[in-house]
Amino acid sequence: MKYLIAGLGNIGDKYENTRHNIGFKVLDALAKASNISFQDKRYGFVAHLKHKGRTYVLLKPSTYVNLSGKAVNYWLKKEKIPLERLLVVVDDVSLPFGSIRLRPKGGDAGHNGLANINQVLATNQYARLRFGIGNGYSKGNQVDYVLSEWSPEEEEQLDELIDHATGMIKSFGTIGLELTMTRYNKK
Repeated sequence: MKYLIAGLGNIGDKYENTRHNIGFKVLDALAKASNISFQDKRYGFVAHLKHKGRTYVLLKPSTYVNLSGKAVNYWLKKEKIPLERLLVVVDDVSLPFGSIRLRPKGGDAGHNGLANINQVLATNQYARLRFGIGNGYSKGNQVDYVLSEWSPEEEEQLDELIDHATGMIKSFGTIGLELTMTRYNKK
């Protein structure tokens, strides 16, 4: 069985350690822990992870966050992966920092990457792992906030939270969406 795990982020050094790139950071940690590496492919960087009889196609779109739908759609079709085995890892300003939630579907909540995926796939019926980044910004400054780097206090907790998220990804493929939500959703 194959799963597509799309971690959203922006390519380039200037975005590397920003809140908006948590999807990339989670997949990088998963690849590193599994001793695999990403290859530069069409519309993104791709790695194949084997775990408990499953294949996880890890995708870091190179289309920038706001155009992630093109990459997700291409890799779903190329790898012949059904929508119910898609998981999108995304930053979420509506969740406090430290909250990580798996959801079976949902709106875009103002996230341009999810909005684009919803538009390209013509559905919002796919799983997403929402990584809370908090909303420590004043009105009108959301873009600056999501494109800013983590605070030193957040940095201290990040590895543990990323570890939790990688466990959720593996669990999504092995025990399924519902059990993973019950077992792992973190407040």
